[in-house]
Amino acid sequence: MRILLLCDDRYHPGHIPALCLKPLKDSGFTTDIIQNANEFDAANLSNYAVVIISKSDHTSNKDLSPWKTDAIQNLFVKYVENGGGLLVNHSGTVAGTNTDTLNKLIGCRFTYHPPRCPVTVQPIKPHPITKGVRMFCETDEHYHLEILATDIDILAAAYAPPQGKEAEAGYDPGGIVAATYVRTQGKGRVCVLTPGHTAEVWNNYDFRLMLTNGLNWCAGQ
Repeated sequence: MRILLLCDDRYHPGHIPALCLKPLKDSGFTTDIIQNANEFDAANLSNYAVVIISKSDHTSNKDLSPWKTDAIQNLFVKYVENGGGLLVNHSGTVAGTNTDTLNKLIGCRFTYHPPRCPVTVQPIKPHPITKGVRMFCETDEHYHLEILATDIDILAAAYAPPQGKEAEAGYDPGGIVAATYVRTQGKGRVCVLTPGHTAEVWNNYDFRLMLTNGLNWCAGQ
């Protein structure tokens, strides 16, 4: 299966997912990696069974200009509606200034995370994506989301205790949030995985399994 990984922004170095996706070759995946969005060729999008967006609206970690133009957002909508698979990981949920179209396709937008801390991820629903996945805990950014779609199906939840000064002040940035969910649009499938800030998460066996399952599900397998 041929997949495309779009990664690398100011706060999320692209070498982490790029390196950690290499073992997927043994599972039959061929991965093309783009870290600078200026190298993204929209004409090639239909060549991929699944696209992974692990990248905010920064062209690269050195070029902070936005890359999610109206044309690119509409292209992703068309790609999914025509049967393409979209897997959005971690910083891919971070909205840009004018990314409403893509936010609605993804079904959410990132709102906040407390300081990096131990985050426990637990499957809560039987599904091809959670098959064989056990509860796991790694130090990560505990992403909170604003859910925009009414049809999301939450498959795994993440929990972290209150952290730092916010907790002392009575503000609870911890708690339980959606860690993995899916939705469909047209003929295509969308999967969102919020864990993934650190290499430890990407190298975690159960996260890898959930990611692999997610890629297969997004591709309709």
